[in-house]
Amino acid sequence: MLQPKRVKYRRPHGQSYEGLSKAGNKVDFGDFGLQALSGNYITNRQIEAARIVLTRYTKRAGKVWIRIYPHLKKKKKPAQVRMGSGKGSVDSWVAVVKKNRVMFEIGGVDPQLAQEALRLAGYKLPIKTRVIAREKEGE
Repeated sequence: MLQPKRVKYRRPHGQSYEGLSKAGNKVDFGDFGLQALSGNYITNRQIEAARIVLTRYTKRAGKVWIRIYPHLKKKKKPAQVRMGSGKGSVDSWVAVVKKNRVMFEIGGVDPQLAQEALRLAGYKLPIKTRVIAREKEGE
């Protein structure tokens, strides 16, 4: 699972996933990308599940780029614990994904295969997604 080696603050505030992504909203590395149509937190487990779908469906041909990383801790208090006494311990790590963010890219494989693999990977994520192609130079 993805998680940072070290962080600056033990228990950070939650970041907003409302609004549009100001960067990372075009396909830069591969030929096709999976773009978010809404904002949400994506956990490290969900990122790993989508990555596994991409690599297995393409039979490890081509290359897969993961364009998001789970930097943010999500805390959770145990069940049946009274109010107060702090924030709780770390439950999971999440990536903050805003609308139009390209989360995964794939290149070096057949276009139909790439599009189908990205479509299947989108089912593993808690947001609506779409498959987009790289823009041609000069357009």
